[in-house]
Amino acid sequence: MKLSFHGADRGVTGSCHLLECAGKRVLVDCGLYQGGRELNGQNAEPFGFDARGIDYVLLTHAHLDHCGRLPLLVKRGFRGEIVTTAASRELARIVLVDAARVQEEEARHETRSTQRHGDGRAVDALFVTMDAFHTMEQFGRTAAYGEPLELAAGVSVTFLNAGHILGSASLELHCQEGERKRALAFSGDLGSRGRPLLDDRVVPAHCDAVIMETTYGDRLHRPLQASVEELYQAIEGALGRGGNVIIPTFALERAQELLYFLREGVAQGRLSRRLEVFLDSPMAVSATQIFERHPEACGAQVAAMLQAGQDPFNLPGLHFVRETSDSMALNRIASGAIIMAGSGMCTGGRVLHHLKHNLWREECSVVFVGYAAQGTLARQIIDGAQLVKIFGEEVRVRAQVHTINGFSAHADRDELLLWHRSIAPERTFLVHGEQGVMQQFAAQLQQTRAEMPAQGEVFEL
Repeated sequence: MKLSFHGADRGVTGSCHLLECAGKRVLVDCGLYQGGRELNGQNAEPFGFDARGIDYVLLTHAHLDHCGRLPLLVKRGFRGEIVTTAASRELARIVLVDAARVQEEEARHETRSTQRHGDGRAVDALFVTMDAFHTMEQFGRTAAYGEPLELAAGVSVTFLNAGHILGSASLELHCQEGERKRALAFSGDLGSRGRPLLDDRVVPAHCDAVIMETTYGDRLHRPLQASVEELYQAIEGALGRGGNVIIPTFALERAQELLYFLREGVAQGRLSRRLEVFLDSPMAVSATQIFERHPEACGAQVAAMLQAGQDPFNLPGLHFVRETSDSMALNRIASGAIIMAGSGMCTGGRVLHHLKHNLWREECSVVFVGYAAQGTLARQIIDGAQLVKIFGEEVRVRAQVHTINGFSAHADRDELLLWHRSIAPERTFLVHGEQGVMQQFAAQLQQTRAEMPAQGEVFEL
């Protein structure tokens, strides 16, 4: 039995881990690297294994940094089975098709750029829309939470609710080769407990080894209710100054959670009923509709609302923005608008246009409600940059910047430690975290052998 690491190794994006057992090669996630240009270049590099030799892909959830290289895997010859939950399958479809569109647009832009500089060569997209469609054809069996699924003789997996986003899962894998048996737990991305949209995460049983994320392994989150109050104050402050509120948001889970709390704020009289909220993200609009089709994957309160025919995400002044022309029209609104747009790390998407038009205005606010990786525009702004480049143009940062980490879809340090202690593994592999964070988290672990795998490193189990 072997375990090798091919992404999110001493870094936060590009999750990809390979288990070899009982003659089968099982890939857990195949995510896209997100961040600066250097990370983008890693996406086109060889995987470190032969895509044609992979038998199964177990997809923990549909965030781009966990599923975004699946079309490239298929393009390079993967013909095995992708297994995930029903909600993740639906979300993956819209995420991968959108990612392909972005790849095509970036390739066209780079081609035009090279041609302007006298180089006539065309730049190929990492993958295209047809690759995304072909990828969906490789999705096979649907995993139900808590029900063991035999992949092949000697290899079985149970998907457990990770409480991170809709359909997200931790994996409990049982492997047998001859007389040797090993139980492994892959955390996927773990969510915080007590969130209204999703049920709390389920912890795997005791396992010999765990492969776990460490995104926030060095810090505690602010309590959720205090974060909701801070959001309300940021909104009231900007609207009171006559400005707009720009919220770079992730389309999956974060957008829906914010809509839920905005609706609550209006219902409780905490926010004005005249609030104008624009969800400017076709993917987030579709993801919200997918939420409404999967009450079985939601928290009890939200599920009860959905089953009673109530919409937990709707508020009087909510506008879904799908068309590009309607998105562009938002930039003519000088005040009174709350604009939620992707991407959450400001690495692309419609939010860049809204930042360009509002970031330089003192009366406006920019509210960050999620993780921002090193090298991203979001991280630059959060770290206090006074001048940033957007579409090649320098933009002064004069808007009030709020960073509210209590909305994070990731568990914090203490929640990660609790999850780990509940499993009590002999061996721990730390992934999906910045190296300094991993080192701090490793120092907190007891009675386990902690590893921080490097890219391509292979371990015998």
